[in-house]
Amino acid sequence: MDAALKPPVRHGLLITALAPVIPQLLGSWFNIWYNAIVVDPLLTTAALKHRFVATVIAYNLFVYPLAIAAWLWVVFSLRRPFFRLLLGDDVPPEKLEPARRRVIHLPWFGAIVSGIAWLLCIPVFLLALASVGHLGPQLRWHLPISFLVSAFISVTQSFFLIELDSHWGLFPVFFRDARPDQMKGIHPLSLRGRGLMWAISAGICPIGALLLLAFAPPSPSADPARFELFVGAIGIAFGLCSAVLISRLVAQPVDHLRAAAKAVAEGRLDVHVPLKRADEFGALIGEFNRMVAELREKERLRRTFGLHVGAKAAEQILARDPGLGGTERTITVMFVDIRSFTERSAGNPPEKVVALLNEFLRVMVHAVEAHHSGMVNKFLGDGFMALFGAGGESDAHADEAVHAASEMLAQLRELNDLLAARGEAAMAIGIGLHTGPAIVGSIGSPQRLEFTAIGSTVNLASRIESLTKVVGETVLLSDATRAALRAPVALREHPPQRVKGVAEAVRVWSVDG
Repeated sequence: MDAALKPPVRHGLLITALAPVIPQLLGSWFNIWYNAIVVDPLLTTAALKHRFVATVIAYNLFVYPLAIAAWLWVVFSLRRPFFRLLLGDDVPPEKLEPARRRVIHLPWFGAIVSGIAWLLCIPVFLLALASVGHLGPQLRWHLPISFLVSAFISVTQSFFLIELDSHWGLFPVFFRDARPDQMKGIHPLSLRGRGLMWAISAGICPIGALLLLAFAPPSPSADPARFELFVGAIGIAFGLCSAVLISRLVAQPVDHLRAAAKAVAEGRLDVHVPLKRADEFGALIGEFNRMVAELREKERLRRTFGLHVGAKAAEQILARDPGLGGTERTITVMFVDIRSFTERSAGNPPEKVVALLNEFLRVMVHAVEAHHSGMVNKFLGDGFMALFGAGGESDAHADEAVHAASEMLAQLRELNDLLAARGEAAMAIGIGLHTGPAIVGSIGSPQRLEFTAIGSTVNLASRIESLTKVVGETVLLSDATRAALRAPVALREHPPQRVKGVAEAVRVWSVDG
């Protein structure tokens, strides 16, 4: 069973069907009290009293049962799709769509049925009493007032309770994988409508009742001042009840959205507002959830992408327009290669070779990216290429590259100690550095892009790394990198070296010590 569909929700249909019971009882209680205190003394003849009692009995035997039957039929017509959905079965769209619209419109159905049942009392009782005798002005006023106030109490409270119960017990079932606010042909109560209904309940109801009593001829059996005070208090009490119900319908989604927005602001993208609504709050909640889902997907893409191209490269790509092209920048390029790795790998299981290579790359990448603002741009089998200054964050990229090379050698010594403890041969590397202009940007096709650097600077850096074997040094710098250093570094110059593709011999330097 879905986590959102806890066992109590299985009774959501029954609880929604019973939602109007309390409002109807309260309305009936007010009506009985009003009729007993005010209306009954106005029935001046035995015929009027007898006809009034007979009409009450007949109405309760025929009209109210019809209203109850109509309401129960509307609710329990949802029984079959409700339980099929609860069990996880599929419901055909031609049956599911009307059922969903009916769920959304249940408060309106309840209000209409309740309103008709109560307001129909006015003409029925007036005509029934008029058929046996003359109706005095007090009776013609107070009898409709009794049914009007009772109707308002019953209709408004029924509407809000049905809405609350259906949101709790029906919406999670019928809209488990759909948004009710996107349904076509629905007419939920808008926020403006709620505000109007609240104003009517909290203000117009008690004031209107008092105005009706002010214009109505006084009842000879009641103290007008006390009676008006009591009716006003009843109206205000039910107005406050309406306000509480409306505030719950409004405050709950606001509280959920506020908490979710705070979580997103703190970087937690696993939030989801579970409320299903058909009104403006439903649209707002749905769009919020969609926005957070897109943020989660982008974050997942950024993290996954960063694992493939490096975190800094991923940030560079995502920060740029993902089109083709780049910009020319002066950068320092580093090439790293493991000496004799091919021979080392021969005869070893692939799993062991990959594990050793991953162990080496883990510490090297951490030294480049975590401490020296470098960007490991691509892996080259048993080595990699790193860029310093590609993001334009610092002009001291040559210094960062040299410091990174020194830390890499220190990390390599620690790694070799571990290898020695395991009885494995030590590893040796060559590092070549060159500084110069390069085109940095997204290279490739619209379907497949790679963030990298291209140009003669990159090619020469690769050649200098190859010279480490010729010169017999672990780290070699080009003369351009030496010139770009801002802080003094102990270097030793080597004889100029011939490099393929370069007309003049290249001056190279190694780190002394």
